[in-house]
Amino acid sequence: MAESAKPKIVVGADHLGRELKDLLRDHLTAQGYEVRDMGTATSDPVDYPDVALPVAQAIAKGDFDRGILVCGTGAGVCVSANKVPGVIAVQVSDPYTAERARASNNAQIITFGALTIGPATAKALTDIFMAAEFQGGGSAKKVQKMLDIDQHYKKLAS
Repeated sequence: MAESAKPKIVVGADHLGRELKDLLRDHLTAQGYEVRDMGTATSDPVDYPDVALPVAQAIAKGDFDRGILVCGTGAGVCVSANKVPGVIAVQVSDPYTAERARASNNAQIITFGALTIGPATAKALTDIFMAAEFQGGGSAKKVQKMLDIDQHYKKLAS
């Protein structure tokens, strides 16, 4: 991602998170971000891993810089996204975690619970996450250790 370019964003949600995902997608689009919506687009039931996986894979491949996932609690999509090697997803519900998810943990994805957080708060936390950048420093070593764990278990699986 070029310094002056805005990050490319990918969003996804299960049926419980669809409305909040749509609101966040429109919020980011209005700010000039390029946003790809990977669904769901209806209120028909969909399992959260089925939405989290393609979003996390798109992040891992480098097709997008950041992502947002929404389900009922935010936990299911977070756990699912973190199963993809190289992806760091953090569930956020407060300003400090939204900022540190990126600044300290170099997270590419944040997750929300549509049943646990209001739309105004989710928009504010998204803005904080989008404004934050990885600071490296002492956190760089810790992030690298997380990525090393990913690679270790990826090799064992192959």
